[in-house]
Amino acid sequence: MPELGAYVDTDKCLDVVKLMRNYFDGLYHADSKLLADVFHPDAIYINMTKGDYMNYSLGEYLQIIEQRTSPASQGELKIDEIQSIEFGGLEMAFVKAKMTMMGREYLDFLTLSFDKNGWRVISKIFTYKLQ
Repeated sequence: MPELGAYVDTDKCLDVVKLMRNYFDGLYHADSKLLADVFHPDAIYINMTKGDYMNYSLGEYLQIIEQRTSPASQGELKIDEIQSIEFGGLEMAFVKAKMTMMGREYLDFLTLSFDKNGWRVISKIFTYKLQ
């Protein structure tokens, strides 16, 4: 189980873990439809890797996913981990996650918001290193 922040509501935590499972599955299978449900429509995607900075809207990011060859179709092992979840009340959470795919080890900082549609990623800021 990931490390949890000060505010813990078991149901909310399980909902975030479920969202993260869809997040990891969407990336592994390059499933833009699944990821569209994981991300808030106003989400931003920022790559902070030195020399590879990117800043995309959700629409731009999903187009990239649609053109990607999925790690699943390449027979890659599925390696992912939620390292921590921290809640900032009832409508805000932070997830630190790791995933290995496409020859890279990713570290993601995900900010989540909760509304009538449930938990969704509102910002993804990440870095990676080559394996």
